[in-house]
Amino acid sequence: MSARDMALALLVMIVFGLNFVVVKIGLEQLPPLTFMALRFFVVAVLLVAFVPVPRGRLGELYLYSLTLGVVHFALIFGALPHVDAAVAAIAIQIQVPFAALLAALFLNDRIGWRRAVGMAVAIAGVAILAGEPRQGSPIWAVAMVVVAALVWAGSNIQMKRLSDLGSLQLNAWVALLATPQLVLLSLVLERDQVAAVLAADWRAFAAVAYQAVVIVILGYGIWYRLMARYPVNQVMPWTLLVPVFGVLSGVAFLGEPVTAGLVVGGALTLCGVAVIVIRRPRAVSATGPVP
Repeated sequence: MSARDMALALLVMIVFGLNFVVVKIGLEQLPPLTFMALRFFVVAVLLVAFVPVPRGRLGELYLYSLTLGVVHFALIFGALPHVDAAVAAIAIQIQVPFAALLAALFLNDRIGWRRAVGMAVAIAGVAILAGEPRQGSPIWAVAMVVVAALVWAGSNIQMKRLSDLGSLQLNAWVALLATPQLVLLSLVLERDQVAAVLAADWRAFAAVAYQAVVIVILGYGIWYRLMARYPVNQVMPWTLLVPVFGVLSGVAFLGEPVTAGLVVGGALTLCGVAVIVIRRPRAVSATGPVP
């Protein structure tokens, strides 16, 4: 990779790592489903007018928006107010072993002993994180992050069937289709959403803008360009930096503690994920970090 593209890859990893802290700040003022609806609405407004209508694919896109845009984000955004950003940034990496397992089940991808060991090590690392007694990360909240990772892995099977669509087109139409679903869920499950939006200050709206513009348009725009330019095994290992920056930003901006359990569990998780990423399961190779 050229020095310029390595700098861009590093920038994207920093952007994604900081995302856990940014979302937690936004969720201090906005209910999770309301936050998500605003995020997807802004993405749709910014992108839909500039991408073609995916004729004949709206049914597949709707199911993908339900899996990724609604279920995955509802779980992880619902968990983040109750879990440390550092723990979430590491625990969500269990998505990679899940994706490898689903690739073996649905795409006939061979696991092999190295990936199997990587899965076991990563799962052990997350188990240590979940079992550590931390006031800011109860086990049920960590469990929600793990289930969100499983849903993300499942959405990658769906994405394989949509790989002919451009990244901006995919993000635009998923956002457009997910927005009304999230609004409806918010109306059913949340209270005082309008009051929360009206009372929110610039930090909440900056968090929404960060999600919509910096993560989706800038972050994924650069990421997919790098994926198209270089072999997967050159680009995917960069994603291992996301939890590193997630932990550092949680410590630096939120004052989260660094404990032995976090270090040991995080190290095991990243080592296991590293093995799987380098071995390139097909369901993982088409995607990047969690948005």
